Amino acid sequence: MTIDDFLQHIRFEKRLSHHTVTAYKNDLEQFTAFLLAECALDQPAQADFRHIRSWIVSMVEGGLDKSSVNRKIATLRNYYGFLLRHKVVAVDPTTKIQALKASKRLPQYVEEQPMETLLSETEFPDTFEGVRDKLVLELLYGTGVRLSELTGLKTTDINLYNKTITVLGKRNKHRVIPLTQPLLDLIQRYQRLKEQEFLGQADQAVLIVSDKGIAAYPVLIQRIVKRHLTLVTTLEKKSPHVLRHTFATHLLNRGADLNAIKDLLGHSSLAATQIYTHTSLEQLKKTYDQAHPKAKKD
Repeated sequence: MTIDDFLQHIRFEKRLSHHTVTAYKNDLEQFTAFLLAECALDQPAQADFRHIRSWIVSMVEGGLDKSSVNRKIATLRNYYGFLLRHKVVAVDPTTKIQALKASKRLPQYVEEQPMETLLSETEFPDTFEGVRDKLVLELLYGTGVRLSELTGLKTTDINLYNKTITVLGKRNKHRVIPLTQPLLDLIQRYQRLKEQEFLGQADQAVLIVSDKGIAAYPVLIQRIVKRHLTLVTTLEKKSPHVLRHTFATHLLNRGADLNAIKDLLGHSSLAATQIYTHTSLEQLKKTYDQAHPKAKKD
């Protein structure tokens, strides 16, 4: 059993996303390289608890954040579980490995006023690229979809009659998200410009395409988001995921039910969604400190 066998298993049998499979592949290649360079081992199947612990120590000493280290530990657990089930190893060497205690960081998000400024007051060129860029921002903020979900959207996922969009999320689970009429109008405007720009030669299956008419790729979306968020916020991170956080935080601040937000985000459990309650609480504290006469002033 090779690493490729494991990757085929999680891709086709476990049906994990392409992004997740790529992350697993990178983790295992890094671990394999470490074993060869530092432990003179050719295969991960030869590694034991001590080798894995040494890799973890090297990553921590190298400055890798704890959440990333924990993700790599999770990769090894899944991989060695696979090897154990196929009797490639007799013992799972990750059994004694414990995840690192990582401090929970609150998700960064853009305040409502800057988002309003960006989407309502910023001038976007009345061209295919300009409308495409605005649609990218509106979809990310208006639906809370992940980057991989956005680039995977098909034109057939838009239901104009029901005013919804069907999103293919993690583990190939579909969810339906409502769309506002202005967003639907923007989608239709974009599709007309797409047809005019490429004379029907663009990829007709996918919704968002590049300047060359092919399916939009992650780096393109990241550039669009970063360029436009720079206009309205000084946040350190200016990524598509920040707009996902912004979507959820603004809904919660406006009184949306946490379970409804969970379903809109495609979370498998409420635990993943509850982090936004901390963000909302921090916002309440900030408002209180700024407005209440008895609040402590820094």
